[in-house]
Order: sequence, then C-alpha cells, then structure tokens
Amino acid sequence: MDLVTSGFRQAIALIAGADHQIWGILWLSLQVSGSATLIALALGVPAGAGLALARFPGRGLVVSAVNTGMGLPPVVVGLFVTLLLWRGGPLGDLEVLYTPAAIVLAQAVIAVPIVTGITLAAVGQVPREFRLQLLALGASRIQMVWMVLREARLPMLAAVMAGFGGIISEIGASMMVGGNIKGQTRTLTTAMVLETGKGNFDVAIALSLLLLVLIFIVNWALTTIQQRRAPG
Repeated sequence: MDLVTSGFRQAIALIAGADHQIWGILWLSLQVSGSATLIALALGVPAGAGLALARFPGRGLVVSAVNTGMGLPPVVVGLFVTLLLWRGGPLGDLEVLYTPAAIVLAQAVIAVPIVTGITLAAVGQVPREFRLQLLALGASRIQMVWMVLREARLPMLAAVMAGFGGIISEIGASMMVGGNIKGQTRTLTTAMVLETGKGNFDVAIALSLLLLVLIFIVNWALTTIQQRRAPG
C-alpha cells in the first residue's frame, strides 16, 4: 500500500510540475489519435451511411465484415500494417515505419470499422418513411443522405467517442508500428508499459492519470453536446 500511495504522490508532483517528458508524450498521443479519429470519421461515416441506405447483393456479408472489424485485435492490425510498411512491403518505399504516421495509419485501421458500424446503426434507425418523404418532396439523393445524417447526428456522436476511445487506449498496434521511440513515437500507453517494466511506478501512474483524464474530458464534452442538442 505504501508503494501505491507513494507512487500517486510522486505522480501528482510530476504532473503539477509540468514534467517535459510526460507532457510531450501526452501531446504526441493527442496528435496521432486525433488524426486517426478524423481519418476514421472521413472514411467511416460515408461508408456506414452507404451501407445503411443501399441495398445490393452481398450486403449482409459486408455488414458482417464491418461488425467483425469492430472487434479487430490491435496486435493483428499492428502486424499487417508493419508488413505493409516494411522495407520489402508494398509501401516500404515511403519509409514511414516507426514514425507517428505509421501509428496514425494503424489506429485509423482500428477505428474505421468502429465508426462505420456505429454510423450504420445510427442511420439505420432513421425511419424509412422519412427518407421516402424527402424524395417525394423533390430532394435529390445527395440531399436526402445529408438530411438523414443530420437526423442521426446525435447518436453518431457515439461513433466519435467510441473511435477515439478505442485507439487512444490501445497499445499493441502502436508498439509494433511505432517502436516506442523516446521523443518520437512514445505514446501514453506504450510509455506506461515501459515505465512499469522499469519500476518507475510514479511516471506510469502519472501517465495513466493523464490518459484517464483525457478520455473523460473528450467523452464529457461530446456527451454535453449530445444532451444539449437532444430533443426536449
């Protein structure tokens, strides 16, 4: 118990003292996970909306693949992204392995199915009659899709929360494609594992506290927006 108490005390001191290393790791984590979330939204929202509104042969198989992708193990994603970016791989000439860009790519692969699946469910909840009414009133297909997305915007905020939460806290893919290089690719989760292994529990606890606070702030902000815009 003394170890835990001492660790928390030192962790608070590190955070309050604005430790350069710890805040640098936090900033990098925000950059890579924020970028990956934006990419996932740019790809996942149109894909989810398209799957919800379109009917085509094999649709059930595609939806099943998306649902399976929502539970992709990060280490599996890390392995395939590593093979893709390896010097002898298809994208090896880009030389981005063990850089923040590689982490962004891996985390985006993890988040895209999550965003797609939640968007699919959110858009699917919009009544079919609403879509038919829009078309009957002369709306184009693009206008109809836009109005449906606006109608489903509140539940779709869950896609942002789930996508960001799923990648900011993952470690397997980030460790494999980033290499956990100090000052370059070390994120909150990979740094926590490293510092715990070295017995630096104060640093590990400080990083874990920052991670928890970060996740809470993002979810609190999005939940507040969701509740304020919800119909009374």
